[in-house]
Amino acid sequence: MTETVVLIGGGGREHAIARSLAESEARLYACAGNRNPGIAALADGFETLDTTNPTAVRTYADEVDATLAVVGPEAALEAGVADALDEAGVYTFGPRQDAARIETDKAFQRRFMREHDIPGCPDFETFDDMAAACAYIDDYDGDLAVKPAGLTGGKGVRVIGDQVTAEEAKEHLRSADYDRVVLEERLVGEEFTVQAFVANGQLRVTPAVQDHKRAYEGDEGPNTGGMGSYSDAGLELPFMSEDDYMEAVDVLRAVVDALDDYKGVLYGQFMLTADGIKVVEFNARFGDPEAMNTLPVLNTDFLDVLTAAREDEPLPQLSFAPKATVCKYAVPEGYPTEPKAGAKVKIDEDSVAKATERSSGDEPRDSAGDALLFYASVDERDDGIYTTTSRSFAVVGLAETITEAEEIAEAALDAAGEDGVRMRHDIGKPDLVQQRIDHVNELRGE
Repeated sequence: MTETVVLIGGGGREHAIARSLAESEARLYACAGNRNPGIAALADGFETLDTTNPTAVRTYADEVDATLAVVGPEAALEAGVADALDEAGVYTFGPRQDAARIETDKAFQRRFMREHDIPGCPDFETFDDMAAACAYIDDYDGDLAVKPAGLTGGKGVRVIGDQVTAEEAKEHLRSADYDRVVLEERLVGEEFTVQAFVANGQLRVTPAVQDHKRAYEGDEGPNTGGMGSYSDAGLELPFMSEDDYMEAVDVLRAVVDALDDYKGVLYGQFMLTADGIKVVEFNARFGDPEAMNTLPVLNTDFLDVLTAAREDEPLPQLSFAPKATVCKYAVPEGYPTEPKAGAKVKIDEDSVAKATERSSGDEPRDSAGDALLFYASVDERDDGIYTTTSRSFAVVGLAETITEAEEIAEAALDAAGEDGVRMRHDIGKPDLVQQRIDHVNELRGE
């Protein structure tokens, strides 16, 4: 039987999922609030709709006779899209609304960790009274991370002693319309992500990735949804040991054991501190940009993961190409605080594909590599592609080393063009990677 998969979401993460599924024998259909030209080119059909409307998504899945579904965005999971599809008989690789609270409700997330003795939980308190939260900041001996309990697209956290002062954090709490917040100890170290495919009580893990949240080079500016990321040719990042990686995997395994019938991707954002691994957060779906690092090097057919999950069979062991990856996002001018939408983006896809032939220094390459383009939150119109208020497109370089992958990504950015967008050029460069290594060595007293 030929499987028919419906993909929910229209960002760079979903373009990476679509590319992975398009390499299988499945028929692919997609729906999103924006028409992503990369996904539309790969899919047998594309429908523009509100992906937080479970009825609309379920109706579309019925129309295309979907047998499987993959939910990309967290907002759709929070809205109960996986519940609606499962109830319609479409096996959905994504957690139901209640299980997705591991991401969508940060207060629940921390209480869950405490209740089930999940390793790596920082000290925290939750508040629905902002005056009480401000008093806690005054009384706390040290710096705190201030986190709205709900979804904020990766832009809601404010870290005292790093991004804001205590007074600025309190003023934000007084002015923001938050129902609940989590105040937790500030974690100092190096962040990294490990993503796992989960179903039937099993998990299969993927290489570690480091995302770069800050808007500007040198890790300056406000937090964003992610300006880019990199992975190495093995499971660990250059500043990590195998023990660090396995400690993170043990945390994910403890979460899967404690959750009831979780299915989909479980994303762990970790901080490697002087005291070991701490949990920054969990997400209930692929990361964006991390999906663009992980899926292009996945040798295992992603469709085989989906069908095994549905049939209650052992999930296939995952195989990954031994390649490093560097992802760099192009974002609209003014992003994330005052993004300018409506700029026409001219992208030369053929030139991006040929970026592997030249390094950023315009010299011929000695080793093979690949350059990939992923469209994200753009608006495809009859006369071209335009920016929205979110991230526009990403390029990914794949090669034997991070340095070579970064050079490919830079060449791809040059080929894609910079009209109406900006990007961080420092992600994946040797100096920045070395800073991460030196930081961890310092934390460990080495």
